Amino acid sequence: MLGFFLRNVVYSSSGLPWRGCGRPMVLPGAGSPGCGVIPSAGTIPATMLTYPHIDPVALQIGPLAVHWYGLTYLAAFGLFMLLGIRRLRHPPFASITGPGAWTRKDVEDILFLGVAGVVIGGRLGYCLFYKPGYYLSHPLEIFAVWQGGMAFHGGLLGVVVSMLWFAHSRRRPWLQVADFVAPCVPTGLAAGRVGNFINGELWGRFASPDLPWGMVFAHSGSMQPRHPSQVYQFLMEGLLLFILLWLYARKERRPGQVAAAFLFGYGVFRFIAEYFREPDAFLGILSLGMSMGQWLCVPMIVGGAAMWLWAQRQPVGALVSR
Repeated sequence: MLGFFLRNVVYSSSGLPWRGCGRPMVLPGAGSPGCGVIPSAGTIPATMLTYPHIDPVALQIGPLAVHWYGLTYLAAFGLFMLLGIRRLRHPPFASITGPGAWTRKDVEDILFLGVAGVVIGGRLGYCLFYKPGYYLSHPLEIFAVWQGGMAFHGGLLGVVVSMLWFAHSRRRPWLQVADFVAPCVPTGLAAGRVGNFINGELWGRFASPDLPWGMVFAHSGSMQPRHPSQVYQFLMEGLLLFILLWLYARKERRPGQVAAAFLFGYGVFRFIAEYFREPDAFLGILSLGMSMGQWLCVPMIVGGAAMWLWAQRQPVGALVSR
């Protein structure tokens, strides 16, 4: 985990950790949804928005370079701590006393375990979900995180495992831990999307030239305007999901309902955003006209809805202590 931090905050090169990585890619033929033939290079109309080519290095001190992307990670961690401390005041956590009482130390431990879960799960998820054949043939490259390649859905599974470990070690109900963590996550996702935009990665599909906010990402290999999908995801999966979930979680809910709301809400917002986001060049559009990201969201949506309905049958406060 220390190597991951140094690579992305201090020594990070042009390769980036999350899939997409901002590298120029070869687009599929015009028959693929959201893709088209790359036109020859030309001038961009003055009225059209263009990606500003932000320097990924925020601060250079001799051989050390502090990258914006790494700073967004730090912002995500800081926001989690801030919100986690505020969450201690929410019911039912504020009313729990004795050995099961929640403290600031719990928030710090959850953050540490969560970071480990994100890094390990995100990397393994990318290898298994997106390039299983390649990494099966080159297993040692699974550890080559400096080459880029992380997946949110894998990171989510990693966080689930880390929270299971935390709940077991502290003898707390796992659903209680999940409900505590869920509202503190979306701001971190929003920070990550800011990093995606600064790095000019994970650009959107082609947009109509009439779209006022359509943006040209020249390094994508095309001079046609695209949807700024990073901004869409920042607004939906980050800010909007945070506002809805934080307001929902301020009142005591049945065990598991807050976590279920996160699963369902993220799954829906990400599924919608994928219609505007350029699919991975090596995967393209899969069956039923859906991207890999959308297929991975389906179990989140179904599971979140099923979990919420199950929780609805449980009494309020059933898992306050055990």
